[in-house]
Amino acid sequence: MISELALYDVANTVGVAADLSHIESAAQVKGYVGDSQLEECLAGSTLVIMPAGVPRKPGMTRDDLFNINAGIAKSLSEAASKVCPEAMLCIISNPVNSTVPIAAEVYKKNGVFNPSKLFGVTTLDVVRANTFISELKGTPINQTQCPVIGGHAGVTILPLLSQVEPSSVFGDEEKAALTTRIQNAGTEVVEAKAGGGSATLSMAYAGARFAFALLQAMNGAKNVVECSYIESDVTELQFFSTPLLLGPNGVEENLGMGTLIDFEQEALAKMIPELKGSIEKGISFANK
Repeated sequence: MISELALYDVANTVGVAADLSHIESAAQVKGYVGDSQLEECLAGSTLVIMPAGVPRKPGMTRDDLFNINAGIAKSLSEAASKVCPEAMLCIISNPVNSTVPIAAEVYKKNGVFNPSKLFGVTTLDVVRANTFISELKGTPINQTQCPVIGGHAGVTILPLLSQVEPSSVFGDEEKAALTTRIQNAGTEVVEAKAGGGSATLSMAYAGARFAFALLQAMNGAKNVVECSYIESDVTELQFFSTPLLLGPNGVEENLGMGTLIDFEQEALAKMIPELKGSIEKGISFANK
């Protein structure tokens, strides 16, 4: 599915590209370094994945990263909107709740915004939910699927335990504890690494899972469904993550939230003010 892999960073990309080029794949790999090579790197891309930025450290929230990562997301979005405006853009850079609105505003200002092609990658929340549920309930991990809606930070992450497949029964204490663990799983890793960074390997897996799902859909695969944070009209919020049916042109259909139980309705109401603030912060930054 990948004919050319172009890597970009401010340093060390050439060595990483050389390393990757030894993998038995038909993909041609090339590394690009620094501002002067950014547009060359992006030219002709059909899928752009943006994991750029600094990681969290103990005591930091994703929002603490905003001042650094917001500027990076804006500059990369400017370049992509200019050089490959038709490409799918998948944003991993935190805080996703704000960086996706930043990218959307950049694309809108440049007259090339297509809401079906801009994605905030929230797949790690789904991966964590599936893993923790499988561990708790003993369901087969390769069959366990839990949709996660909302955003990608703290209380804005809402796993829909009532819609888990295979169906499982959760007591009130289980629902509360499991939801909290999924919401705080990133902090769990940050604290376990004790200053050595944030989630990298699980994030790489989740990012690859979403990218391959999108590539499969772009190449005609049917019934490809993944959760992602996009511009949405499912709630009062301008951006929101829900399960999406993916197709050759990106979002084919927003599958929405389904029916929520009382616990989930309450959690949804609790998240809205925080997620709204993060969205507004991103939009305001983009329009400075």
